Amino acid sequence: MSYRPTIGLEVHAELKTRTKMFCGSKNDPDEVRPNVNVCPVCMAFPGTLPVVNREAVKHVLRVGAAINGKLADYTEFDRKNYFYPDLPKGYQISQYEYPLISGGNLQGVQITRIHLEEDTARSQHTGDGYSIIDFNRAGVPLMELVTEPVIHDALTASAFAKELQLLLRTLGAGEANMELGQMRVEANISVSKTEKFGTKVEVKNLNSFKAVERAIAYEIERQTALLEEGGAVVQETRGWDEKKEETFSQRTKEDSHDYRYFPDPDIPKFRLSLLEEYSEETIRSSLPELPSARREKLLALAIAPEDVEVLVSDVAYSELYTKAVEPITDAGTRKAAINLLLNEVRGKNPNAEALMRIEAGLAETATMFARGDISSAGAKAIVAELLENGGDPAHIATSKGLLQMKDASLISALADEVLAEHSGVAEEVKSGKLEAMKFLLGQGMRKSKGSANPAELERVIKEKLGV
Repeated sequence: MSYRPTIGLEVHAELKTRTKMFCGSKNDPDEVRPNVNVCPVCMAFPGTLPVVNREAVKHVLRVGAAINGKLADYTEFDRKNYFYPDLPKGYQISQYEYPLISGGNLQGVQITRIHLEEDTARSQHTGDGYSIIDFNRAGVPLMELVTEPVIHDALTASAFAKELQLLLRTLGAGEANMELGQMRVEANISVSKTEKFGTKVEVKNLNSFKAVERAIAYEIERQTALLEEGGAVVQETRGWDEKKEETFSQRTKEDSHDYRYFPDPDIPKFRLSLLEEYSEETIRSSLPELPSARREKLLALAIAPEDVEVLVSDVAYSELYTKAVEPITDAGTRKAAINLLLNEVRGKNPNAEALMRIEAGLAETATMFARGDISSAGAKAIVAELLENGGDPAHIATSKGLLQMKDASLISALADEVLAEHSGVAEEVKSGKLEAMKFLLGQGMRKSKGSANPAELERVIKEKLGV
């Protein structure tokens, strides 16, 4: 019998709020100057008192509602005691026995709990053996989500982390950029040949989805090889070395009793049902369309799965789809709009201002194309102009000569010109060499400067040649 891996994840995500978790200092992840967003509270000066950030609580409750978790009625904050230089108080304000969220499910993975705490300062290690600390991050609202140990492979763990990142962005709770440390994943991994779990090893410092996959895969292989050789897995915390692509031992793993949790005496207890803004009805009614629901709806429209993932996972294009494409009722026009959005708009990698300019004209451009007023090339040209300067699609089509030739007599005359100028090719087509038709069609489109309807021009040419 082979070894079966079991994986549980702990994910920390910084929340998007104006101020920090327990004080009025600015929560600014883009600040590059060290130690400017600080105050006596987040620096733990004696006599200061914490005040809970209401928006941070709301963010966590909305995440909990989105995963169908149980929203707490009673909750409190606790002190998690440990000493480290980046922890100014000598303890971290967190939640232990009464988290804000219990249970839930995301991407088929069962959730144990979600609670709220404060982030630590940021340590930077110099090359001369010293460490310096930037306290801008100290006290930033931090959501911690813990899964049940129900994951059994690295790809599922990575997919879960991606879906959580998407959910946080959809809810506006945080950007969750892993490379910037706004979302950090820790994996608890064990292997066993029986139903009983093996010895758990925690792997930290996973700052990308690729690192999550590789670290878990490496640790599964390491533990399996160790047991196969007759050794024993030690319960410990290990780091991930990105360059060597291997884990390394950091310290023996602590248990919860090592942190001496106890309720924070400076923060009142909360009965959330007494506050209207925290009521379950208010929280659930505030949720937008969730990624899972959007994915299901788009797949029902027969949109290719890879295109669905773009429209679901990229928040900017998801919003543009909602505003500019979703209201379109005609199936052909909607399909044209989706193609323009995914291929022409996205292919030019526009900024936020350009996306705003395209929003008003995308549906009309798709309508003109589906109606046959403009060609595919014309639609692309209009999209490019809208992204660059905005404007009215119909006016752009007229001013740039992009409207397709619809007059039957004009198309017939154009076909006559092409056949007269290329009589040899015309004879090839008549003799059965239909691939030569592409040349005739191309000449006609060139002569009309792209204004002829290619389908109609091809029909007329074939009719005149009797093929």
